[in-house]
Amino acid sequence: MRAAVFGGGYVTVILLISILESQAVDLLRGTGTSQNPLSAPKVHCRCSSYPNVTLCTWPKPPHFPTTHYIATYSERHNQASTKECHLLPPGSSSSEQFWICQLPNLKLLTDYIINITAVHSGRSSSHLTNFMLEDIVKPDPPVDVRVSPTNNRKLLVEWSPPPTWTNMVIFPLKYQILYQWENKGTRRSVHLGPYENTKVELKGLPAGRPYLFQVCARDLLGLGKCSDWSIPVKITIPRKRL
Repeated sequence: MRAAVFGGGYVTVILLISILESQAVDLLRGTGTSQNPLSAPKVHCRCSSYPNVTLCTWPKPPHFPTTHYIATYSERHNQASTKECHLLPPGSSSSEQFWICQLPNLKLLTDYIINITAVHSGRSSSHLTNFMLEDIVKPDPPVDVRVSPTNNRKLLVEWSPPPTWTNMVIFPLKYQILYQWENKGTRRSVHLGPYENTKVELKGLPAGRPYLFQVCARDLLGLGKCSDWSIPVKITIPRKRL
């Protein structure tokens, strides 16, 4: 880490982190007064529908509401051809306080560099990072999770793929199931899968105990990460009538 003082109190901070295994580079660069610095945007990039939907997001700064952004991206080995992101400002609700940068038509198996620069009152602060599309794949969670008891104390767990994943035929998904229960005040959990179908019949679970079921989705070839877990569904396996 380096810090230098210029012009009576202006500070430039550069933090460079290089991860050789994934060839990932994060560069945070800021210029501003030492008493009131402008923080670099905390950027998170995700491909929610491989390979067509890639978004980079960062939170709206609470102390600098009039900050505007310059967002560009390029292929790592062809930085002479730089393109601008399509920027979407934060919405009005508290759950939409994020800037969004849309990255259309990215190439497969290609390293990209994205540069997000925040500008406010003559000061600037940048976040520079690189990624490969295949490393940031993360679908949205599965929807419509249903759990129903069948005969012989079995449970049928069903769900639907995330509707935002638009290429199920060419790029199918696989799924994992998480179920949890409490035993003497201690939370227990079991992970199952992966499964390529959207229904699984489970057996051998003790009756009379409440369970929470959730499902996550991941690209079938294992690209990126599994989605966040779906909304939990609670069910108690009924005991056999005497």
